[in-house]
Amino acid sequence: MPETPLPELRHTAAHVLAYAVQDLFPDAKPTIGPAIENGFYYDFDRTTPFTPEDLERLEGRMREIVAADYPMIGREVTREEAIKHFRDNPYKLEIVEQIPRGEPITLYTIGDFTDLCRGGHAKRTGEIRAFKLQNVAGAYWRGDENNAMLQRIYGTAWHNQHELDAYLLQLEEAQRRDHRKLGAELDLFSIEEEAGSGLIFWHPKGAVVRGILEEFIREGLRERGYLPVVTPHVVSERLYETSGHLENYAQNMFGPIDVEGQRFRVKPMNCPGHILIYKSRPRSYRDLPLRYSEFGTVYRFERSGVLHGLTRVRGFTTDDAHLFCAPDQLQREFEQTLEEALRLMNAMRFEDFFCYLSTREELKRGDTDDAAEAAIRAALERSNLPFQIDEGGGAFYGPKLDINVRDAIGRTWQLGTVQVDFMLPERFGLAYRGADGRDHRPVMIHRALAGSMERFFGVLIEHFAGAFPAWLAPVQAVVVPIAEGQLAYAHESAAQLRGAGFRVEVDESNEKLGHKIRHWKTEKVPYILVAGKQEVEQGTLNVNERGVEAKRTISLASFIEELRAVVSSRG
Repeated sequence: MPETPLPELRHTAAHVLAYAVQDLFPDAKPTIGPAIENGFYYDFDRTTPFTPEDLERLEGRMREIVAADYPMIGREVTREEAIKHFRDNPYKLEIVEQIPRGEPITLYTIGDFTDLCRGGHAKRTGEIRAFKLQNVAGAYWRGDENNAMLQRIYGTAWHNQHELDAYLLQLEEAQRRDHRKLGAELDLFSIEEEAGSGLIFWHPKGAVVRGILEEFIREGLRERGYLPVVTPHVVSERLYETSGHLENYAQNMFGPIDVEGQRFRVKPMNCPGHILIYKSRPRSYRDLPLRYSEFGTVYRFERSGVLHGLTRVRGFTTDDAHLFCAPDQLQREFEQTLEEALRLMNAMRFEDFFCYLSTREELKRGDTDDAAEAAIRAALERSNLPFQIDEGGGAFYGPKLDINVRDAIGRTWQLGTVQVDFMLPERFGLAYRGADGRDHRPVMIHRALAGSMERFFGVLIEHFAGAFPAWLAPVQAVVVPIAEGQLAYAHESAAQLRGAGFRVEVDESNEKLGHKIRHWKTEKVPYILVAGKQEVEQGTLNVNERGVEAKRTISLASFIEELRAVVSSRG
């Protein structure tokens, strides 16, 4: 007999949770409880907060319900019957009222608990063989901050205990790699509440890594003929009226700001500014393709409930670029952009990544969307990259390609995006003079391959668990003298390493050698170079390489050549 699909199994587990809450905490009103990726949740309206001890009790009651192996029994009811059944629960009544006339209303029962639900369950509660309640969080009813605050109980469910144990182990590893924790421990960045939520302060070490990443991306841009530009952070609101962002995106924009009777907005994206640069002078087909790039800082109003470290912020910098090309150049330009993406992901050791082609199915505008989707699809197929279709997931101005990666512990992150746009050139009246002497409309490609530097950095911290490869590490090597007598030699060695272009520190502390080495291992420095009396006499260093058990002693010159090879190969 085939196993019940996990989404249906988890949906059933959510019902079992609500049943347990009804039994143990009858004052709690159940609202909704869907299956989600890797688990499920159920939201409850209850004055008293659920405690960790409550979760233990609920888990015990759930095990009893599972062991009873109740059948999941569904039946269709009239609107009046549903209203009568949920007369004491305003949340369920609201859902019932919002079900369109003519659509079926179904109730599902396990044991003594009946819930309003569309379906999609296991046949019996006994199929839930491995589950665990995880935590409680606050959640607004319907996700609206103007509504009541509910208590959301999260859980996870799997086909067997082995799968559950593997998932819980992955969660433990994820906590160890949490970029917020490592960011503080390694002094990489901070979020200062005195300045405001969702705004990132890059500390020196974090800024060093960011600078290396930016230069790596710029290197690829230069090779492909991109031209750097810089655009203002605040511009007239009229610009976003023309682009359509004000109509489609105003709820995520800061402002307006009134200046001498004019309304300005803090920019949420860079594309309108790049369009104005294109439009600032007449263009010929000989100018195309024209490629503008900018590490542009933008600001978006994200609600406080969704902010999360570096991965969901209000101010961020994108590795943004916009390409203006003739329609017959679109295919090659898109393929070249995909080549850039491959270069970036390979350098960051993302060995497993895949793409989504996000269409504009609902707002399709005809031939332009079809041409854009065809270009994206062809580029993916020629690159032999796996991809899936995300119907209706594109930007309001056209379809796009989203680049997703799996990190070192198998989690999926959406990073870069590439979008084909026929609409904004039309809105802004962009043109180029063709070889036939007539004006033609260019096609626009939006691309940000890292996405935002903040999010990308957060993902990298977790991917590498803070142990950046030597070419990215903020401190590549530290010279550790065993005693004060070797301090001068340590500084002399560090000076030569810095002269060769490396990022090096000297440990001047009076601690014992073991303590020093433990400290720098905690700092995740790739190379700890120990200098004692023998090393001073022989002009060598004892190399403690991160992740390598064996120690070795080599000359400073040899180490410089070794590190140069490692860094240049980005190994």
